[in-house]
Amino acid sequence: MKKQEAPITPNLSSAMKSSQKVTICSHEYDEYINIVKSFHGHIAPGVAIGGFMVDLAVRHLPDGEFFDAFCETRVCLPDAIQLLTPCTIGNGWLRIIDFGRYALTLYEKFGGEGVRVFIDPHKLEKWSEVNAWFFKLKKKKDQDFELLMREIKQAGSDYCGLQRVRLKPEYRAQNKRKGFAICPVCNESHPVDDGNVCRACQGETVVETLD
Repeated sequence: MKKQEAPITPNLSSAMKSSQKVTICSHEYDEYINIVKSFHGHIAPGVAIGGFMVDLAVRHLPDGEFFDAFCETRVCLPDAIQLLTPCTIGNGWLRIIDFGRYALTLYEKFGGEGVRVFIDPHKLEKWSEVNAWFFKLKKKKDQDFELLMREIKQAGSDYCGLQRVRLKPEYRAQNKRKGFAICPVCNESHPVDDGNVCRACQGETVVETLD
């Protein structure tokens, strides 16, 4: 595996080009925010920021390439990926491992080469309200939501870092189901890889039956 290169300077975000409309993956900014509200349940700053992150990554991928996505947080950012790319949790093209880092990677399905976009804390410092929100320096009641969203729109991907990367083989491999069986305890189907009894009946259940 090649040594990971140092962060490269991303192209100037469309949000920073005052002579052009602010767009995110072909959506006008306000249109994207409405999509976020409908899908996420409310206007989430993290999904708005995530939109610019996905847009930056897509603009640095070769045209016509089939890619998968890897996300390093389970909070907000996966929704931006699912809204703006064909990669979803359901179709298996989006994988999430919660390292707690606000970062995503879009990579070529077979070789694993792609781009990683992340929040650069040093670049974030000049955007005071976004910085305070991101690092939870203010309680929610003390945040200026309008200023926060205004800064997000104005900044675009200004505080993002971009790296050329290759995803390790163990993280890009897809786990294929070998088949299903009926659990003799609960009589529900389960993967045969889990053994003769399903994982829930082995003690891993997260619910209790009330009736």
